[in-house]
Amino acid sequence: MGCGRVGSALAKDLAADGHQVTVVDSSRAAFDRLGPGFPGRMVLGNGTDQHVLEESGAADTDWFISVTNGDNRNIMSAQVAQEIFQIPRVMTRIYDPIREQVYREMGLFTYCPTLVGAAIAKTYFEAGPEAADRARQAVTASAGHADG
Repeated sequence: MGCGRVGSALAKDLAADGHQVTVVDSSRAAFDRLGPGFPGRMVLGNGTDQHVLEESGAADTDWFISVTNGDNRNIMSAQVAQEIFQIPRVMTRIYDPIREQVYREMGLFTYCPTLVGAAIAKTYFEAGPEAADRARQAVTASAGHADG
């Protein structure tokens, strides 16, 4: 859920790898980021709405990730995906480090770009640019962005 920079990049990468991908976003214009040749489905709607997730095929999916720009929407949609649809792999992005920890302790798989960025910056200052580049590349290599 979410077709911003992260969501669209992930959707395109997964589709290029042969996965069936459905993207949910509340803005029709957001789907433009996928490009004209995107082979997946696009569902217009609020991903915190159970009916929208049903329409997107949540009952038959193996993975779900919420990467909107709002922590509340991400948390709510991830909880619906996990609890109602019993999706085996659910992940959500949470910008607020305190909230990220709380929801991780409650059983959601979370990641916090705030903490990831801070950790890379700390590595840069403590161990130098080469160590920071290795840390950054470790994070970005699996997304096909090892050089940038």
